[in-house]
Amino acid sequence: MIFPKNFIWGAASASYQIEGAVKADGRTPSIWDTFCQQPGRVWDGQTGETGPAHYHHLEEDVDLMSTLGLHAYRFSVSWTRVLPEGTGPLNPRGIAFYDRLIDRLLAKGIEPWLTIFHWDYPEALFQRGGWVNTESPDWFAEYTRVLADAFSDRVTNWMTLNEPQGFVHFGLHTGVHAPGLRLSLKEVLTAAHHVLLAHGQAVQTLNARCVKKPRIGIVPVGLHFLPVTDTSEDIETARKATFAVTERNVWNIAWWADPIIRGNYPEDGLKLFAGAMPKIKPSDMAMISQPLDFFGTNIYNAAKVRANGNGWEILPIDANCPRTAMDWPVTPEALYWGPRFFYERYGLPIIILENGMANNDWIQRDGKVHDPQRIDFTARYLQALHRVIEDGVKVDGYFHWSVMDNFEWAEGYRKRFGLVYIDYETGRRIPKDSFEWYRRIIRGNGDYNSEQ
Repeated sequence: MIFPKNFIWGAASASYQIEGAVKADGRTPSIWDTFCQQPGRVWDGQTGETGPAHYHHLEEDVDLMSTLGLHAYRFSVSWTRVLPEGTGPLNPRGIAFYDRLIDRLLAKGIEPWLTIFHWDYPEALFQRGGWVNTESPDWFAEYTRVLADAFSDRVTNWMTLNEPQGFVHFGLHTGVHAPGLRLSLKEVLTAAHHVLLAHGQAVQTLNARCVKKPRIGIVPVGLHFLPVTDTSEDIETARKATFAVTERNVWNIAWWADPIIRGNYPEDGLKLFAGAMPKIKPSDMAMISQPLDFFGTNIYNAAKVRANGNGWEILPIDANCPRTAMDWPVTPEALYWGPRFFYERYGLPIIILENGMANNDWIQRDGKVHDPQRIDFTARYLQALHRVIEDGVKVDGYFHWSVMDNFEWAEGYRKRFGLVYIDYETGRRIPKDSFEWYRRIIRGNGDYNSEQ
């Protein structure tokens, strides 16, 4: 199993999930800091205040990434670390931290991949209305300008937003994530439209301000569907289900990706949301649909669908289907059909920017962390990804989630996704068995046995 020449092997993280140091060096609260202080919001009352403390272990962590052999490291910037009020004066100490990170990565031969926003929205801007405020796209453009001016002499790979449907749906509609709101559908759709405008303005800003020509993408997520068989009818059913808007919420793919890449909202969504849509100016869709260089996606699992007289039905998960510690089904074919459907519909190179699994890891009696399930999981998913590449889909890279155990949002620290085990009491880093396995995969460009 050899991947294409120049295939990018990476790993990923997010600022609030690993940095800790939430009050250090001028950083101010994000909505996740506030959310974590509310009783019952996060498992066992845990917060991102300390966690892996990457802010204080930067050099050690990058050295581990170098040992792993990463070609690229995807990280996000903490908005309030560089702009304490969300807009206005920047914080030189926050900029300095990311300067150190980027310089250390480059010194180790690791390409920095910068995600502008991965959910830790400034509390100060939330108090001004957050994404529902019509000024929010301008706030995001200002933030993007600060990052471009500070880092684009060294960073060429940019992602505007991580899982916009996630932070809008779970943060503003169901309330299970920060800021924990349950807004009306009309307010949610208004916020979503502003998020899309923010993306478009960010792309414009990057193209205008970057010192080095930027390579820009976005990272949506959503529901993924698999065909029951490889017949043309079942494949078409799964394709339609993947891009359909069938529920009165924004947890789907097409409501976000279609405006960005095709320049229009999907018709089924417009019909379903009739009466709740915000006013859209004629210039909005042109702003949202700025040209992109790649389609990034986070894929963990998928469900099978079967055609019926009314369209399709989602099949129940087989009782024998393995599940991760998140109780997510292990469905490796998601990394075949997801990239294939996205490439066929949107025509952009695909990059898998998150894929991985939560496992019940612990330090065993020999002092090591053995995680054979993660190795098996990743091997199966990479086999499916290799197959879709052989079938002609352009996939440029794969980023494992995550480089280290971290704060898993409302689940706190009880779900471990990392290649590196974090002892949260001591800060000790212990590479797991999967770390060594992935190191060999990278070195062999997919061939684990290349060193033997």
